[in-house]
Amino acid sequence: MYDVLIIGGGAAGFYAAIHIAETNPNLKIAILERGKDVLSKVKVSGGGRCNVTHAEFDPGELVKNYPRGEKELLGPFHNYCSGDTVSFFEERGIALKIEEDGRMFPVSNSSQTIIDCFLKETERLGIQILKHSSVVGITTIENDGENRWEVTSIKKTYYCRKLLIATGSNPKIWKILENLGHSIEPPVPSLFTFNIKDDRIKGIPGLSTYASVEVLAKKVYQPKITIQLKTKVSDKVLLRSDGPVLITHWGLSGPAILKLSAWGAKFLNEMNYKFQLRINWLPDYHSEAVISLLQEIKTVEGKKTVLRTKAVDIPRRLWTNLVRATGISEDTKWADTNKEQLQSLANQLTKCQFSVDGKSTFKEEFVTAGGINLKEINFKTFESKVLPNLFFAGEVLNVDAITGGFNFQNAWTGAYIAAKGITKS
Repeated sequence: MYDVLIIGGGAAGFYAAIHIAETNPNLKIAILERGKDVLSKVKVSGGGRCNVTHAEFDPGELVKNYPRGEKELLGPFHNYCSGDTVSFFEERGIALKIEEDGRMFPVSNSSQTIIDCFLKETERLGIQILKHSSVVGITTIENDGENRWEVTSIKKTYYCRKLLIATGSNPKIWKILENLGHSIEPPVPSLFTFNIKDDRIKGIPGLSTYASVEVLAKKVYQPKITIQLKTKVSDKVLLRSDGPVLITHWGLSGPAILKLSAWGAKFLNEMNYKFQLRINWLPDYHSEAVISLLQEIKTVEGKKTVLRTKAVDIPRRLWTNLVRATGISEDTKWADTNKEQLQSLANQLTKCQFSVDGKSTFKEEFVTAGGINLKEINFKTFESKVLPNLFFAGEVLNVDAITGGFNFQNAWTGAYIAAKGITKS
């Protein structure tokens, strides 16, 4: 009989185990991990550097990075936030650094530093790590009026007083929890890049520039009692994001695109990842202002060719592709451009529309939107409202964030509060 069993040998599971053991060293604790290695997601995070958290220390601002969980995490972040995470690692000899975009990494630039820290701490605290222990069943047992747990793995059956589930996005565990009475929000991918085949971004992978990006509503069909079926293209903006846009071999990525993928996870899935994307490569300007600017360039630089005279602050190779897309020839001089050509170029710069056809996983950092319904969780303790002595932490819940260390912070916070809930009750 264990005092506490933790299902899931990832970031949240280890963090919770350490805090439980430190709070009450007399508890018998074990982590069940289905694979041959623990902390595998920590290993690949941040390109192998481990994006531990984000340098946003205001809970009210921090929650704005969570498409699902924003309201629910406000209280927990007031309890345990990014600064507490930094302290946890620094107390264990691991210095963190802040990069320009606010992401925080170990100074060593190696995720192995974090992994070694967790393994050292679990060994010091006498926490058992049981690998190759994929869980196939969870059952409640009534014992002297108290709810206990029977956990069956592919190897053997374990018993415990308190159960913490920190399995991340695991459909098999979700199914088990559903059978126990919890409701599950269907999982869909989050944090992905957009697949686009278009000559305007062809041949310039690796190019990055700041832009404003919008997901547009699909075409709206308006059948009427006429001979012809009329089609109207909706200009309605479903989602908007500003930030760096990265051109890739397969389409578009970068922070602005990843934000859209996170906030629009559900309805982009409903669209089957086929939709229209509109980009303003000059987010500080609208189309009319750019036309005025181009007309001024036409007057001042009349003898120069349009292709070779980059009139705005965007990467040269992108300028070249956008000019070509307007049909302006390589030897056309500014003085020879007409009103329609300038309007077309202004539209390419401020209303550049692309057809997205599919998605790609962002690096190895696969994140899922979906999981346990948040209404069924007490966020003061991260305990189930459905079953007593059952706790959760991390992405097993219907909580996810944009890229930048925010998903890990959700794991640390939930694990810490769950640990305190387990040791108090």
